[in-house]
Amino acid sequence: MKSALITGGSRGIGRAICVKLAQDSDYYILINYKSNKKAAEETLKLVKEQGANGELIPFDVANFEEVKNELDKWHKNNPNSIIEVIINNAGITKDGLFMWMPKQDWDTVINTSLNGFFNVTNYLIQKILRNRYGRIINMVSVSGVKGTAGQVNYSAAKGAIVAATKALAQEVAKRKITVNAVAPGFIKSDMTADLDENELKKMIPINRFGEADEVADLVSFLVSKKASYITGEIININGGIYS
Repeated sequence: MKSALITGGSRGIGRAICVKLAQDSDYYILINYKSNKKAAEETLKLVKEQGANGELIPFDVANFEEVKNELDKWHKNNPNSIIEVIINNAGITKDGLFMWMPKQDWDTVINTSLNGFFNVTNYLIQKILRNRYGRIINMVSVSGVKGTAGQVNYSAAKGAIVAATKALAQEVAKRKITVNAVAPGFIKSDMTADLDENELKKMIPINRFGEADEVADLVSFLVSKKASYITGEIININGGIYS
């Protein structure tokens, strides 16, 4: 059984990716969530409605031991399965000006976005290398490429993953494993629900927020065989926000 693991897969862009991979691929969908089991179950229902199958796999990506224990357990229960696709989507924001930023807000964002990438990918990478095929897609952000005022912590975490994506891609390319990052701009989701869309869309040449499905379409393409020669890339999907 070939599987795709989507971290933070219960809502928003993560949910859209789970559903799109269920539509477009034959992968068994592993939906990771931290605390919102109800939302994760709704995502699994949507996956099954596409004729695919999957399961929930709860862990906090920021907790190295928890990641290891849950993935150990999954592999023990599924000895003939391989997680061939990793979508590192889990992330949080704790916005505020850097001069007033509590250390806890820095640590929480770095631990979830950056250390979460390490904890999940580092655990799985040897198995994917032995498999000699795989797809790793890191969800970053316009903040990690361009930097955003009020998001020094988030920009730092996502910017670090941008660099890690480029480096890891070079290490694993010979084994037919691609590593890419997708950098969304303003996408309609829980994370952007409190933003003033009418005001912010003036900054966006396309003059609207993006949809989670549009991001999921891009991720699905990168997961597919059609994207075999694309690796180490940071693909922006932001309505032309700084082009």
